[in-house]
Amino acid sequence: MSALSMGGIALHPFLPGSIPPAYRMVDFPKGEYLGRVLATAEIKSRPDPDSNTVGTLYEDNIAVWLREVTGIMDRPVQKWVETPEGYIWSPRLQPVRNQPNLPLENLPQTSHGNGIWAEVTIPYVDLILENKTGLSPWVKNTQYPRLYYSQVVWIDQIKKNGQGQVLYHVNELYGSYGDRFWAAAEAFRPITAKEIEPISPDVQDKKIVVDATLQRQWLSCYEGNKEVYFCRVSTGAKFNDEGMAVDKWSTPPGTHHTWRKLVSLHMAGGTASGGYDLPGIAWTVLFATGGVAIHSTFWHNNYGVPMSHGCVNVRPEDAKWIFRWTTPTVPYDPGDITVSMPGGTPVQVLEMK
Repeated sequence: MSALSMGGIALHPFLPGSIPPAYRMVDFPKGEYLGRVLATAEIKSRPDPDSNTVGTLYEDNIAVWLREVTGIMDRPVQKWVETPEGYIWSPRLQPVRNQPNLPLENLPQTSHGNGIWAEVTIPYVDLILENKTGLSPWVKNTQYPRLYYSQVVWIDQIKKNGQGQVLYHVNELYGSYGDRFWAAAEAFRPITAKEIEPISPDVQDKKIVVDATLQRQWLSCYEGNKEVYFCRVSTGAKFNDEGMAVDKWSTPPGTHHTWRKLVSLHMAGGTASGGYDLPGIAWTVLFATGGVAIHSTFWHNNYGVPMSHGCVNVRPEDAKWIFRWTTPTVPYDPGDITVSMPGGTPVQVLEMK
């Protein structure tokens, strides 16, 4: 109940068991930067887990993100987010913004038919399933399907509803189970071909080094011996949620090469008890067998800690830079390219210890 009185919080727009209003645009809190709650989060009076709890937020609540500060935590990540109501441990929040877009009137012709790549630029957008029943595990297991800030999908139709609101038809070109949706057009920013043009295309001597040791968890891009880009990452987890060792999730050590790149990919794998099914994974760079990739991540903000099933999780902005910098170069149309061995940019993964 404490969250109900907080002006900087947007609550889940639907009550359990209610029917979602079609294509409703949520009135998110006002603020240049926001945070989407990823799991139940306590709001503390200070950036310290032992300080007083002044409120509790739940999944998909939205908080105003004032600034990030260094505090106290008995875990590797010591960052906290200051909100108008108090402090939230930063791994509990996805950094998001609320930037609605002017809907398009028509779509360009491509090899896939009419369509564009588009990125979600609001904290989340609710989807209306077009097919009668969900086909993807993630759709089957949720009452109200959503896409989240930074996810990228293919838009291939435009229409208006009875109220004159513009709607986009949401599709996935690669890896999809076949689900199709309609959603409010304002939620999606068209991606242009120019913004995915390659970075330093004339440089031949490129290399990525992923340090997957528990103490480091970082990625560096080199042109010759010069480091040109650095970011925190989350590589393969050594333990599952129950604390059991799962070496099969480790990011494979050794030297690999990028071999397939996609603007967006539906990723699924694992078992019923330890699997995953994620749509709209942006800026995917596959570099090892088994679908191991460097890619954008929207479901956690715990970089610096192993979190994945073998992939290299990076922030959306880092993933996009790496996508543009690595070879092979991906054309906007079709947004997917595969090369034969020896492949593209070398990716050296240092042994996890």
